[in-house]
Amino acid sequence: MRRASGFGHRFAYGAVRGVNKAACLTAALLALATASAAQEITIAALGDSLTQGYGLPQEQGFVPQLQDWLQERGHDVTIINAGVSGDTTAGGLSRVGWTLTPEVDGMIVALGGNDLLRGIDPGNSRENLRGILQAAADGQVEVLLVGLPAPGNYGPEYKAAFDGIYPDLAQTFDTLYAPSFLAGLTDGGEPPSDLGRYLQADGIHPNAEGVVRIVAALGPQVETLIGRIESEPEEGAKPSP
Repeated sequence: MRRASGFGHRFAYGAVRGVNKAACLTAALLALATASAAQEITIAALGDSLTQGYGLPQEQGFVPQLQDWLQERGHDVTIINAGVSGDTTAGGLSRVGWTLTPEVDGMIVALGGNDLLRGIDPGNSRENLRGILQAAADGQVEVLLVGLPAPGNYGPEYKAAFDGIYPDLAQTFDTLYAPSFLAGLTDGGEPPSDLGRYLQADGIHPNAEGVVRIVAALGPQVETLIGRIESEPEEGAKPSP
């Protein structure tokens, strides 16, 4: 850091010396405040009820638990809860513009579960997610795209079409990619019959303990997202597909 002009020079009069010391101290404090503000990172979590924290006290939801997990690891980060219960990829696309406010540095995109519940054409879901990622690219916002594997009840063709959306778009837009929001519940090796203890009574949404596991699995990938954000030049241009 460059030394402030005049700092360290001796002056003949105590009053002048005091004024210059005060000015230098003020400048140093302002510089520290600016550096601190520059290091703080804001990430918007754009999603549905899984992101919003459906059925849980606010502090036990995905966003508060993820922010606490990251801050405990020394990250100066704020996670904005942009989850809307019942939202589809179309809903996410309709509100991505006002989600990407100027202070947002990164975005977690976790949408598609309600598209699956409604049997929406995977082609429509793909185009909606493409629009969301394009908006992020246009705004030079780094993204972690989080998938959700389709069940087999719509047939193998539907499943293949839907499951292919996320890795394809992540490659096209050079985003980070997590195959499943619920990986923390299913990657521990427990038999399916034991997974109910991590779910609420509806058998769909995670309970507080389930969110702990989801955050533990997804958190390291959010840390990678933070690393990408920190490595970006402040005014650097990010190519758009």
